[in-house]
Amino acid sequence: MMVRLSKCALMLGVALFFSLVVFNNTTDYDSNYQFVRHVLMMDTTFPGNHGMWRALQQPRIHTLFYLSIICWEILICLLSWWGAVRLVCAVGNGASFHQAKSTAVAALTLGCLLWFVAFISVGGEWFLMWQSKTWNGQDAAFRMFVVLGVILIYLVMPETE
Repeated sequence: MMVRLSKCALMLGVALFFSLVVFNNTTDYDSNYQFVRHVLMMDTTFPGNHGMWRALQQPRIHTLFYLSIICWEILICLLSWWGAVRLVCAVGNGASFHQAKSTAVAALTLGCLLWFVAFISVGGEWFLMWQSKTWNGQDAAFRMFVVLGVILIYLVMPETE
């Protein structure tokens, strides 16, 4: 029972985290919008790099990218809460708990994809975010990818109690 409770607690923690992310990105829209804008414009990458043809200068595209990230985060947030509630409701029954994991697995997988695909791959490699001293979010993205990935691995492990 304790292992199942710990899995519930971790999913509630993920749900809380994404609630705070969504709250911050919607109540302080401009701060993180500036991050996305500068990454897409590639204006703080190494001078003279040959990847500048990838830079996007159009504010509408910056807004579209940022809104898509926020929508992705909202989806993860909702799935995390739904998954956590399903797990809590099924905590007393091993078979039901195993079935309830699917929503949480979806939330964690989408979270891993957000940090790995959107930030590490697209932001970091395509838009060369790694070259920026000011607008480099790769360390934070990697940290979140690992945290969510570890929780995902732990969640899908069978409970032996």
